[in-house]
Amino acid sequence: MHDYVFHEIAFLLLVAATVGLLGTALRQPVVVSFIVVGIAAAALFDSTPATVAHITFLAELGVALLLFLVGLTLDWRLVRQLGPVALATGLGQVVFTAGIGFLLGLALGIDPLTSLYIAVALTFSSTIIIVKLLSDKRELETLHGRIALGFLIVQDIVVVVAMVALSTLGVGAAGKGGDLVVIALGLMGLVVGLFAFVRWVAEPLTARFARSPELLVIFAIGWAATAAAVGDLIGIGKELGGLAAGVSLGSTTYRDMISARLSALRDFLLLFFFLYIGTTLNLSTLGQDAGRAVAFSLFVLIGNPLIVLIIMATMGYRVRTGFLCGLTVAQISEFSLIFMAMGLALGHVDEAAVGLVTLVGLVTIAVSVYMITYSHGLYARMKPALGIFDFGHRREPENEEDGPLAVDVIVFGLGRVGLRLLEQLQDEGYTVLGVDLDPTVVRESRQLGYRVRYGDVNEHAFWDQLPLGTARWLVLAVPFGTLRLSHTDPGHGLLAAIRAHGYHGRTAFIARAPEQGRQIEKAGVDLVLYPLDDAATNAARRMVELDDTRGAGVKDEPAVEETT
Repeated sequence: MHDYVFHEIAFLLLVAATVGLLGTALRQPVVVSFIVVGIAAAALFDSTPATVAHITFLAELGVALLLFLVGLTLDWRLVRQLGPVALATGLGQVVFTAGIGFLLGLALGIDPLTSLYIAVALTFSSTIIIVKLLSDKRELETLHGRIALGFLIVQDIVVVVAMVALSTLGVGAAGKGGDLVVIALGLMGLVVGLFAFVRWVAEPLTARFARSPELLVIFAIGWAATAAAVGDLIGIGKELGGLAAGVSLGSTTYRDMISARLSALRDFLLLFFFLYIGTTLNLSTLGQDAGRAVAFSLFVLIGNPLIVLIIMATMGYRVRTGFLCGLTVAQISEFSLIFMAMGLALGHVDEAAVGLVTLVGLVTIAVSVYMITYSHGLYARMKPALGIFDFGHRREPENEEDGPLAVDVIVFGLGRVGLRLLEQLQDEGYTVLGVDLDPTVVRESRQLGYRVRYGDVNEHAFWDQLPLGTARWLVLAVPFGTLRLSHTDPGHGLLAAIRAHGYHGRTAFIARAPEQGRQIEKAGVDLVLYPLDDAATNAARRMVELDDTRGAGVKDEPAVEETT
C-alpha cells in the first residue's frame, strides 16, 4: 500500500510538471496549472485513502508555509508610506466587491451564508501572481506598480482579519462557553509569547541558524509548522498559527533570505493544496454551476478593475493610472480557495460552493494574466471610452513655468539611472528637463533644485507642452515594457510621434538586456545605453587609472626559463 501511494504521488508530480510546461508556453502562472491538475486528478483517478491522507498533510503544510511567508513579508510601512490611496483603494475595493458580490450571489439563487463566503473570496487578489507579472515588466517601481502593491498588502491584512473572524465563528459554532474561555486565554498567551519572542529571541536565534543556510531553512519550516500546530491546538487554526510564525520573524534581518529560499518549496507544496481541493470537489456539480461561474468571473474581470478606477479617479488620479492599477485586481487569489476550504471544514459551505470559486479562480487568473501583460495596449484601445472617468487630476503636480523654457536635454523617467544621468549632465553644463509620472518623484526632485515636470511619455498630447524645438537630446530612461515603441509600424511608433511634434534632435534609450538593445536599434534610436555594462566599464577604468597613478601597473607574467 505504501509503495502504491508513492507511485500515485510520483505520477501526479510528473503530470503537474508537464501541465506546468504547457501553461508556461501559454504565459500562465503555475497556479493555473496546479488547479487544472487538481481537477483532472479528481476526475480521472480514484486515489486510495492513504494517498488522500498524504496529500492532505502536504496541503496543510503548504498552506501554513504560504501564510508564514505572507507574515514574513507583510510590510506595514509601505501601506503607511502610500497613505490614503493604498488604504482607500484597498478597503474600498474590498467593501464594494464584497457588497456587490453578495447581492449577485443572492440574485443567482445562492443562500445568504454561501453568498457571503463567495463575495468575500472574490475580494482577494493574488499578490504572488501580480508581483511576478509587474516584476517581469519592470513596473514595480512605477506609480501604478507601487500603488497596486500597497493595496494588495491592505488586501493581505483583510485576509488575516477574515480568517480570524472565520476561526472565531468556527469556535463559536463548535465550542462551549468554557471552551471559548480556554481558547481566549490560550490566544492571549500566544500573543504575549510572540511579543517576547520578537523582542528578545528572534534576532539572535535566527542569526545563530543563519551561519548555516541549510539550518536556517530547516528552522524556518519547523517554526512555521510548529506554530501552525500550536494554533490548531488552541483553536485558532493552522493558518493563523503559520501567519503568526511569519510575523515573529518578519522583523529580523534575515527575513529576505528566508523568503527567497522558501519560495520554491512554497510553490511545490501549494501543488498538493490544489490537489486536495480537487479531491474535495463534487465534479457533477461543476457543470451545473457553469453559468454562475461565468457571471462571477465577468464581475471580477470587469467589475473589480472598474471599482478601483472609480475610486482612484475620485481621489484625483489619472485615468491611465487607475486603469493600470485596476487590472491588477482582475482575478481572485489562492487565498480565496483557502478561505472557502476553511468554510467547508467548518460546515458553512458545501463542496459545490468550493467548486464554483475554484472555476472562477481558474478563469480569472488565466484571463487576467494577459490583461496585465498587455495592459498598455489595452489602455490605448479603451482610452476613448475611459474619458468619462476623468474627474480631474487634483493629485498631479502643476507644471511650473518660469518664462520661456529652453533646454538641451529632456530625460524621461527619474528613477535611479535617470536622476543620476540628469545630475551628471547638469554638472557637464547642459540644461536638463526631467519628466516623470510619479508625483512623489516630481516633488522630491523639485525640492533638490532640479527642473522637473509631471507627465507621461505615452501621452502624445503632452509632447506639445515640451521644449522640443531647442532640445538636442531626448533620453528615455523608463521601463521598457511601458513604452509603445515600434519599428514595424512607424506611423504609430513612439519615435514617429515625437518627430511629428517637431523634434529633430538625437534620441537615447536605456536597455536592460542585449535583446532589448537590438530591438531599440532597429526602431532607429541613435544611442542605446546599458547601465550595468557602462557602470562595470567605468569601474574597471577607474581601477586601472588608480593603479597607473600609484605606479602599481599590472603584474608581469612569471618568466619561463628555457632549457636546452
